[in-house]
Amino acid sequence: MGSLRLTLCTALLAFTALTTPAAHAADGAAVAVTPSSPAPGTDIALRVSGCADRTGTAVSAAFVADVRLTGAGGTPSGGGTLVGETRVRTELRAGSYDVQVTCGDTSRKAAVTVVQEPSPHTSPVAPVQAGGGGTAHLGAADARTAGPGTAQAVTGLVLAGVAAAAVVLRRVRRSRGTD
Repeated sequence: MGSLRLTLCTALLAFTALTTPAAHAADGAAVAVTPSSPAPGTDIALRVSGCADRTGTAVSAAFVADVRLTGAGGTPSGGGTLVGETRVRTELRAGSYDVQVTCGDTSRKAAVTVVQEPSPHTSPVAPVQAGGGGTAHLGAADARTAGPGTAQAVTGLVLAGVAAAAVVLRRVRRSRGTD
């Protein structure tokens, strides 16, 4: 079960990484935000491609703190990818917020769209009855009425008799050598 869960999580992560819309900067580099439209208080991941350096910074009024971007760094053609994580401020209103990405001596702009989601319920909508509380009604049942009735007992005895007869017939055939 653990390997199935790992496989499904890996597939979901790969699907999300490949299908996340990217905000393209003016110089052709891309800044991807996952999730693409976060709600206030949501953790987000930034992925910046086209950086020549191994580190960078992303700054936005939407973020709790500046994002330190790190990664494999770039090639001479500037093809490195940097990643970082932060959280969206909880007091933000829905809207588009600028993101300033600096990597090396280059700077690019992108945007993150914050959406307003309804507040979560303060208590569970459909709580699960677990533990002793969920099974308490089973212990209160009368033992005389909870067991099998006469019909179930008779059926069980008939089936046991048929099984015993089948075993006896099989042994008789085997002992005669006709099996």
